[in-house]
Amino acid sequence: MSAIDPARIEPITRRTDAAEVALAVYEQLFDLLDGLSSAEWTASTQCPGWTVRDMGGHLLGAARANASMRENLRQQAWGVRHRRQHGGNPLDAVNARQVAEHARLDPAQVLSALRAAAPTAIKARLRTPAPMRAVTVPLATGGSTASGMPRGVNLGHLADVIYTRDVWMHTVDIAQAVQRPLDVTGPVNRRLVADVVAEWTGRHRQPVDLVLVGPAGGHYRSSASAIDAPIEHDAIEFCRILSGRATGEGLMATRVLF
Repeated sequence: MSAIDPARIEPITRRTDAAEVALAVYEQLFDLLDGLSSAEWTASTQCPGWTVRDMGGHLLGAARANASMRENLRQQAWGVRHRRQHGGNPLDAVNARQVAEHARLDPAQVLSALRAAAPTAIKARLRTPAPMRAVTVPLATGGSTASGMPRGVNLGHLADVIYTRDVWMHTVDIAQAVQRPLDVTGPVNRRLVADVVAEWTGRHRQPVDLVLVGPAGGHYRSSASAIDAPIEHDAIEFCRILSGRATGEGLMATRVLF
C-alpha cells in the first residue's frame, strides 16, 4: 500500500462530500441500533453514567438541535445556565439535558425519531450561513473535556465535520458497549479516518509515518524527511485515543474534536 501525504488529503466540507459522509455515518448507526435487543439498549457505555439508550437520547437531542435554530438556542441557553453543575462545561450540561428529555422514549421510539430527524439535521447544519461559519468559539476545558483538546472550534467545521464525527464515534461506543463487531468496511469509514489524520497532523505539525490497520485504515506519511519511528494503531483505536477515550503519549496526546 502506497503512503498518502496527510497534507494532500482533501478536507471534508459542505463543498466536497460532507452531506454524503454524514448520511452514511447515520446509516451505520441505524443498522447497529436496529439489531439490538432490549437488554443491549440498557448496556453501560464508556461515557460515564450513560447506557446505550441514554446515548441514543443524546444523539436525538443533538439532531433536533441541528435541525432547528430555535431548538439549538434553547439547548445552548440551558447549558450556559446549568454549566456549574457540570464542572463549568456548558456542553456537558446540554448533553445531560438531551439525555433527560428523551429518557421516557423506548428504544423503538428513539430509533424512529432519529431516522426522522437525521436528514433534516444534516441539511440544516450544512446551510449554516457564511458569516456564522467564519466564527470560531472557545471550548470549555472543564468537565468531560480531555486534556490536549483544541481551545476553540470553527462553526463551519463544527457543522460540516464535528457533528458527523460525534455520531460516528458514538456508534463505535455503542458497538463496544454491546460487544458487537462494527462493520467499518464501508468507504465512509476510511474517508472519515483520513480526514481525522489530516486534522491531527495539521495540529501537531510534526512529520509522521502513520500506519493504521483495519478496513478503515491506511498508510500516511509526511513528505518531510526527518521522521521518527512509525506509529502503528488500529484505525478505530487511533480515533478513540484522539477523542480522549483512551490514553495517548507523544504525538498521540494531541487531541482532535469528535
